[in-house]
Amino acid sequence: MPTVVVGGSARHVGKTSLICGLIAAFPKCPWTAIKITSHDHGKSGHVWEETEPGQGTDTARYLAAGARRTLLVTACDGKIPAAQLRAVIAEDRWLIFETNQIQLVDEPGLVLAVAGAEKAEAKPSFAALLRRADAIIHTGSGPTAQHSTRPVFVLPDLQHPSSDLINWMRTRLGPSAPVR
Repeated sequence: MPTVVVGGSARHVGKTSLICGLIAAFPKCPWTAIKITSHDHGKSGHVWEETEPGQGTDTARYLAAGARRTLLVTACDGKIPAAQLRAVIAEDRWLIFETNQIQLVDEPGLVLAVAGAEKAEAKPSFAALLRRADAIIHTGSGPTAQHSTRPVFVLPDLQHPSSDLINWMRTRLGPSAPVR
């Protein structure tokens, strides 16, 4: 089961936009997109499923991009309702998570770290995600530091990932990841 984790250096760095771009770039994959948050979004329960595509929420944006299902998971005190989430996604085979809390995701196959402007204060959780990242995605004009062991992709428009990123992901996800 391909499991992708997308985390970011700060709020509003483009994690949701990148996930939407990746879902659209792999339209034949039946993605289940899962946003893990520590913030109360006024939804009932700790695992909530979005059913209406649109632009109003991150989960609605995932559906609008082509995800088969989208879930909002509230992690209270850094703990997710793991048993409940596993039951809800038991039949899902293509998972993409939006979270920096990589330790909350069982066996991520691919981890992407979205790094925004250097002036923004990085989330404390980003350092752990960055250590585990398979690739770094920069949203600006380019990285100032080299990440010699990992590929770095510069994407000014996260909703339209570059062919280099898509091709790299396809080799990492395997031949079962058809693109357009």
